[in-house]
Amino acid sequence: MSEPVSAPASATPATPTGVIHDIGYRHYDGPRLGRGHALTALTVHSLRGLFGLGRTARAKIMPFLLAAVMMLPAIVSIAVMAMIKQRAIAYPSYAVTMQAVLAVFLAAQSPYLVAPDLRFRVLPLYLSRPTTTGDYVAAKLAAMTLALFLLIAVPLTVLYAGELLVDLPGPPHTHDYLAALATSVVYAVLLASVGVALASFTPRRGLGVASVIAAYLLSSAISAVLAGVLMSVSRDAAAAWAWLINPFFLIDAVQVWLFGTIPNNGGGYPPGVGGPIAALAVLAVIGLCVAALVLRYRKAASS
Repeated sequence: MSEPVSAPASATPATPTGVIHDIGYRHYDGPRLGRGHALTALTVHSLRGLFGLGRTARAKIMPFLLAAVMMLPAIVSIAVMAMIKQRAIAYPSYAVTMQAVLAVFLAAQSPYLVAPDLRFRVLPLYLSRPTTTGDYVAAKLAAMTLALFLLIAVPLTVLYAGELLVDLPGPPHTHDYLAALATSVVYAVLLASVGVALASFTPRRGLGVASVIAAYLLSSAISAVLAGVLMSVSRDAAAAWAWLINPFFLIDAVQVWLFGTIPNNGGGYPPGVGGPIAALAVLAVIGLCVAALVLRYRKAASS
């Protein structure tokens, strides 16, 4: 009887080529909070990031430094009111006086909102259900609008509280305070729309900062130079329109028209239809910027 043939010594059992790891995944059975909660969460997250909250200590330096600078005129004005019983700065002129600080904040922080998502191509993660392109754009604009509104409204409110505590002669300037507070909403919406729209066209933060600050410098320089040249040749009516090239004076013209405040450009704005045209121009710029943002992110989401 023959013996069975044994297997060659070199043959070994096949080793497994893959390993299954237990990573503790559990199916989510909790409530589905929907689009509203996602929109709110993204807005709050973006707003916190604009002031460096939840980020490194280095990210907090610029926003809080600029916020402190925005508070300085209010503090100085309260001190002046306490010592000589006179106002140092008027409420309607606060934003125009501090326009450079607001422009720097907008230029520095707008790219933070949009550039990283574009650069690292994580936008499809945000736009998965239930968040839409419109929700994403709305959250980013709302965060920047709230940040700019706080930069203007908090010093105004502190200044008004200081006026009430110092008890200046005569009634408090409540009308001017409320007018400036309402106008600060317009400042915030317009500046946020322009800044975020400009920053969204490049995934690099440095280019985004340069584009926003360049837009502010060009508009303010062209407005001032053109108005000065026109006034030098006695074209005061045309010079009044030239001031509206600057977005801060454009909104100031709306404030003068709506609330009857004193113009902050030193020369006045176009009378009559000048106020309504300035208001329409503000709405047109906001609408154009929002439309550009929606189209930009629809293209980014599909790429």
